[in-house]
Amino acid sequence: MVADTEVGSVRGEQGFFHYRDHDAVEIARHQTFEAATGLLLDGSLPAAADEAGVRSALAAQRCVDADTLGAITGLAGQLGGPLPGLRAALSLLVDDTPTLDLSPRERRDRVLRVIGAAPTVLAALHRTELGEAVLSADPGLGHAADYIRMVTGATPPPRIARAVETYLLLTADHGFNASTFTTRVITSTGAGVGSAYAGAIGALSGPLHGGAPSRVLDMINAIGDPADTEAWARAELAAGRKLMGFGHAVYRADDPRSLLLREVAIGLGGELVDQAIQIEERMLAFLAASKPNATIVTNVEFYAAVVMHLAGIPQEMFTPTFTSSRVVGWGAHLLEQAADNKIMRPAARYVGPPIRAASTGVERS
Repeated sequence: MVADTEVGSVRGEQGFFHYRDHDAVEIARHQTFEAATGLLLDGSLPAAADEAGVRSALAAQRCVDADTLGAITGLAGQLGGPLPGLRAALSLLVDDTPTLDLSPRERRDRVLRVIGAAPTVLAALHRTELGEAVLSADPGLGHAADYIRMVTGATPPPRIARAVETYLLLTADHGFNASTFTTRVITSTGAGVGSAYAGAIGALSGPLHGGAPSRVLDMINAIGDPADTEAWARAELAAGRKLMGFGHAVYRADDPRSLLLREVAIGLGGELVDQAIQIEERMLAFLAASKPNATIVTNVEFYAAVVMHLAGIPQEMFTPTFTSSRVVGWGAHLLEQAADNKIMRPAARYVGPPIRAASTGVERS
């Protein structure tokens, strides 16, 4: 164990995870993104009035001023996409005063600034790269609906907005994953909020962490006819490639996020959903037969790709969309680490050749 936390945890053997003292899947079923943000940042599910306050605060932070947004989008062609663009933009969104020198309220204000501004910046960078007009935030919309509008250019119908909001709620936090651990390590040095978020985004950019949903859609398209699932999977494994959307480092029971997103996808309906369900069933059967001693489950990325595609979110924005959610969990862990900080200094086991004495060249045992 590297730290104690009250933010939440994942119980992989049980197929369960939670935010604070609440079942995260139940939060995703019944709450709003704003309510979950209040829960994760402040420790308890906000009452109606407090939830309205979080909604208002996030809406205000989504409204990035024109000069700042112009400076960010002016570099869009040099930044390599929305995700590295957000990482570069952090220096314009929040000053990097060391967390060690900030009050709890000042830290929280900066975290809320990043959570609110992230969807606006990601959408603006995306639309700039496409040569389309950047859209200002609409404070009258919920966080998820406004993000979809700023990305696609159209206000989504309620069922689409809720589908994406459910995804965002399911991915706001998920234990001590690579990017969350990175957040805490950087924060433990006393570094600023922007630095901690930049490190987290760097970790998330890796295809084995945040980049899988877009590759899932590639897989579904490559398989085409579900009857070809096993042949395609065999060829991929023979080539030494991973099957995106299947398997998880922690879960040994069904990934609860995938189960709920499967429900959401079925509710949206359509040919892609039918295709995905059949591919999933055939893939799981193939994996169970070919790797009988392994427990391989469908992970969150599989149906996340389906839901985001049906919501009109382009494939290149799948990982940025994940990021617009995970900024909440990163912020919660940042605040917790900074509140009772001790620098993280993990040890490593040396496994190299025997060490030689400096003066004699004699090996040390």
